Amino acid sequence: MFLKARILIGEIYIMCGIVGYVGKKSVVDILLNGLTKLEYRGYDSAGIAVSVDNKIEMYKEEGKLQNLKNLVEPKKDYLKSSTMGIGHIRWATHGAPNTINAHPHSCTCGKLVIVHNGIIENFKELREELKNDGCVFRSETDTETLAHLIAREYGKVNNLTDAVRLATKQINGAYAICVMHQDVPNTIVATKRNAPLLVGIGQNEYYVASDVPAIIDYTKTAVYLDDNQIVTLTPDSMKLINSFSVELQPHIETLPWESVSLSKMGFKHFMLKEIHEQPSIIRNLLSGKIIADNQPIKLDEVKLDLDTIKKLDRIQIVACGTSLHAAMIGKYILEDFCGISVDVEPSSEFIYRKTTTNDKTLVIGVSQSGETADTITAVKQSKKQGSHILIITNRPDSTMAREANSLIPVNAGIEVSVAATKSYMAQLISFYLLALHIAEIKGSIESAKLMALKHGLITLPEKAEEILDHKKLIQEIAKKYANFKNFVFVARGLNYATALEGALKLKEISYINATGYPAGELKHGPIAMLDESMPVLSIMMKGMVYDKILSNSEEAKARDARMIALTNSDDEKLNDLFEDIIRIPDVDEYLSPIIAIIPLQLLAYYIAEFLGKDVDQPRNLAKSVTVE
Repeated sequence: MFLKARILIGEIYIMCGIVGYVGKKSVVDILLNGLTKLEYRGYDSAGIAVSVDNKIEMYKEEGKLQNLKNLVEPKKDYLKSSTMGIGHIRWATHGAPNTINAHPHSCTCGKLVIVHNGIIENFKELREELKNDGCVFRSETDTETLAHLIAREYGKVNNLTDAVRLATKQINGAYAICVMHQDVPNTIVATKRNAPLLVGIGQNEYYVASDVPAIIDYTKTAVYLDDNQIVTLTPDSMKLINSFSVELQPHIETLPWESVSLSKMGFKHFMLKEIHEQPSIIRNLLSGKIIADNQPIKLDEVKLDLDTIKKLDRIQIVACGTSLHAAMIGKYILEDFCGISVDVEPSSEFIYRKTTTNDKTLVIGVSQSGETADTITAVKQSKKQGSHILIITNRPDSTMAREANSLIPVNAGIEVSVAATKSYMAQLISFYLLALHIAEIKGSIESAKLMALKHGLITLPEKAEEILDHKKLIQEIAKKYANFKNFVFVARGLNYATALEGALKLKEISYINATGYPAGELKHGPIAMLDESMPVLSIMMKGMVYDKILSNSEEAKARDARMIALTNSDDEKLNDLFEDIIRIPDVDEYLSPIIAIIPLQLLAYYIAEFLGKDVDQPRNLAKSVTVE
């Protein structure tokens, strides 16, 4: 289905998670369950506000969500009659991650409470103005400014929806907010600008959330709010207006997720479960797209015909983090298969220079969440220049997907662990499908090679399962190297990005200083770091650069580095050169990044586990990096 573009006004997005409920059910467990499902968005602090006995009570704690649950547990009997509330899980921006700065925030009298994702850019000016009006501030946050501002407007108009509408016209920046007022029973008002927010629809009840997982246990239908739309919810009604008070007809959509995705299914961590899901992810993504070796790849949502492709003189890929590494492999195969020049750039750098894309440029935005701030901004800038926008994302319901001219939904399901694994795999497969699809249309790849690559893709799930079924050696190697403080990953050619991704996975979850290098660059500086305290992992796939990486590994060995090989070769010379060897199934050189990443994900996972790290929620990180 072709997705209609959704135009945004600003370029600032934010992490954190919001959940709200108004209806007939007891609200506390709904809020805490929703926040549990959103904890991947931040875990610096958490809080809820509930309406009970005709007053609003707030409960907040710094640190992980469990601290809030422990605070609320003794009060559950008292709170069970409450059927309305809002909650928030925080990734700190303004103000330290402590209880005072935790959401919800309230106005001076405490009657109005708010939860907020976003950044209010002019909050300092508003704060001084409100202080002069007598408002008493308790926190360092920009959010509290918004609470006082809405309360001031409510005092003028005595209507909560209008107060939110008038207050938000005075602020600059990004926000998704939910507001309650003690004097307005059974009512939640919510609105957004440049931050995701949706309303779940039940029977005589409504849910508000910043992401689907928070409400998928309760409803499968929802309304995604557009910027500057304001929704007023009671147990029996939903009224949607724009910033001019014009009533709008909600567009109800079916949510694309199942709650089973949020279960660990017997695995110790979500990350390990998601690594093991990768063979199924490959099968699902290939299904219906590669019908047979001798039939064209079917990508219905990619709107690139021969005339459009002939017009292209350049492809620009923008992405961040793990998605950037997938993009680097995408560049390699797009250039080799399609003969089109490809540039890859971090979105965070692309947006701060002159945009040089035009109507002869295909711009590919890559994001697991589809809400990555920098990538959305890059896509919007290119779209203004007339570029065709193709989005690769795990979230076909996301902001980025709604900006697309063409779309490849990677269909990896909800990825809970902060460290991306299965979504990276799905992005890689998507790039291979896209590159082969364009090559077919252009006729830029030999028929025999095209058929061989299609066949190779189809056989990948079995080879991935073989690695996962024989991971004991990886566990042993992980235990052996878990206490090293530094780690180097090297590769050449197509797998340089695999080295970067392997290093990133280890760095993210174990906090080991892991770095990826092109192996040929070792002698140009990094080799100075090598000694017996430095493990070097060489990614050595059979093919054009195998002998080169072998030579580079010998140079590292000569400096007493602890050598590990990841290879599909049975070359006996490796036994003398490497202290440890991880062997993987043989595969075409072009397809090797898909198989090579799985042992590196497992190595990072087991090292972090041996070190006792919080694998699924590493410090200082959140799943959706939705702030510039």
